[in-house]
Amino acid sequence: MKTSQLIISAAITGLLSMSASGLAGAQESAPKKEKCFGIAKAGKNDCGTSQHSCAGNAKADNVPEEWKYVAKGTCEKMGGGLKKPAAAGDKPAAPGYGG
Repeated sequence: MKTSQLIISAAITGLLSMSASGLAGAQESAPKKEKCFGIAKAGKNDCGTSQHSCAGNAKADNVPEEWKYVAKGTCEKMGGGLKKPAAAGDKPAAPGYGG
C-alpha cells in the first residue's frame, strides 16, 4: 500500500470509530421515559386506549386509562400511576402470562 492510501485508511477508520462511540454516548445520555397513566390532559395523551386509537384524542383531563411518557421516576410525584388500571369487566391475566 502507498503511504497516501494508509493515511486515508487510518483517517476513515478513526472517523468511523469516533461516530460509533458518539452514538453509544448519545444513547446513554438520553433521558429514560416511562408510561404514566392518569395524568394526560384532554387532547394531550401519547397513544390510543380502548376508547380511541390515536395520540391526542383524550376527551377529558386525567382519565385513568390515558397516558403520557414522562421522565423516569416522576410519574407518581405527578399523581399518576405506572400500571394501566383494570377496566370494568377485565379479567386478570392468567398466571405466567404478562399483562
